[in-house]
Amino acid sequence: MKPADLRILIQEGEGTTLEFKESLPASLARDLVAMANTIGGRILLGVRDDGTVVGVKDSNNLRARIQDMARNCDPPVIVLVEPAAEVMVIHVRESEAKPVQCSEGFFWRQGAATQKLNREEIRDFFRVEGAVRFDLAPCPRFRYPQDFDRGKYNAWLRLSGITGKPRTEDVLVNIEAAERAGGKLLFRNAGVLFFARNVRHFFNQAYITCLLAKGADKVHILDRKDFDGGVVADIEEALRFIERNTRLAYRIERLQRENIPEYPMKALREAITNAVMHRDWFVEGANVFVEIYTDRIEVVSPGGLPKGMTLADLGRKSVRRNALIADLLHRIDFIEKAGTGVKRIRDEAREGGYPEPEWEANGFVTTIFWPNPGIRAQATAEQRKQADRAGAQSPTQSPTQSPTQSPTQSPTQSPTQSTDPVRRLLEALRDRESSAGELRQAVGITHRPTFRENYLHPALDAGLIERTIPDKPSSRLQRYRLTEAGRAHLTKNKEPE
Repeated sequence: MKPADLRILIQEGEGTTLEFKESLPASLARDLVAMANTIGGRILLGVRDDGTVVGVKDSNNLRARIQDMARNCDPPVIVLVEPAAEVMVIHVRESEAKPVQCSEGFFWRQGAATQKLNREEIRDFFRVEGAVRFDLAPCPRFRYPQDFDRGKYNAWLRLSGITGKPRTEDVLVNIEAAERAGGKLLFRNAGVLFFARNVRHFFNQAYITCLLAKGADKVHILDRKDFDGGVVADIEEALRFIERNTRLAYRIERLQRENIPEYPMKALREAITNAVMHRDWFVEGANVFVEIYTDRIEVVSPGGLPKGMTLADLGRKSVRRNALIADLLHRIDFIEKAGTGVKRIRDEAREGGYPEPEWEANGFVTTIFWPNPGIRAQATAEQRKQADRAGAQSPTQSPTQSPTQSPTQSPTQSPTQSTDPVRRLLEALRDRESSAGELRQAVGITHRPTFRENYLHPALDAGLIERTIPDKPSSRLQRYRLTEAGRAHLTKNKEPE
């Protein structure tokens, strides 16, 4: 290091990657470990805390003592020692085998300070760095065979394609769901998630919550179900919940009727499986959510992206947070192979003509699915036909509803407004495209949820209007326009002059 570089370094002052030491302290190993556990850094010997250079004499003995301290860490810390003017510079490389400890414990850098990790911090550090794997860890509370669900095991065995009549214990050990210890079968956490009678007795976070919202947010929930029957059953039940609460269109090919869902079901299955498989199971206060809104479906997985992953990496590289859980799912064909999940989700959506899903990541990873506008319009039109036919067959009519009143009419709507809750919106779009804000102003509704629920979404669902950017429903540039069906609706339902 050149003297000029050293001066600049000292002027910067101590920080996460820089420490000053007046002389070689007996506690240097703590600083070596702390920097190796963080992002590496440099220790300057011969510099006081205030940046004053007092110097230190370079010698083979000094260098040897520094190297000995580094080698005695567990695992050893890699350092490079070099003189710079009167100062000795110790370059500390970030460890590739974190966490590192010395004889005094585990340390890391917090700003300019070296801090010792307490028990909880050590646990979190191991988890974040991947040094402790949830799925492989033993679950000593699980008792075999008392807590073992043979029905779940037999169902998994049938799906796996394992033939013959192998001993249950041998299979469980061979697939690594359990291990033999002291003449007993000790289950691993992954084995508990798949084969326990009551999974939540061991892991309260082991369930999927599915909810159906009335609008585009969680203000009004129409239905909610918690599924906690084990990994395989939970994925299947979540998918059935979606099928029950979304619509189907159909097409006729070669005299055969084929149902077409408004959302890409294979992609949703993959997303739910990924959410369970890749979630951070150490996060005990959160579970997987499947949320159905009027304009989208969200699959939410707790724990964020694995270390080293960014949103840009999705579909290009894979980090297997729970390799054993992934392997047990792969054996029953719930997944194909590691690293292909996001690509398969995108491909399934694209091939079915659905908008491409989107991903968000903070403390959770959220996969967002949008419906196919054409399929949704056809399904909605079919529902309306069925409702009309049912209404025509009904011998009586509700005394509280007039023949022209829509059941979705807003309670805030004034008597002077049209009895059709979307007509004024269609009128506003007769000659031009408009944003949602412009449409709210046109129909005289300032409350956004009321507008979305009683005007915008019914018109979209019925295929009377469409988005100008259908692939990105939440785009800030989104505008709306009439469809041919919308124009026909206006012409057919002219109000008397």
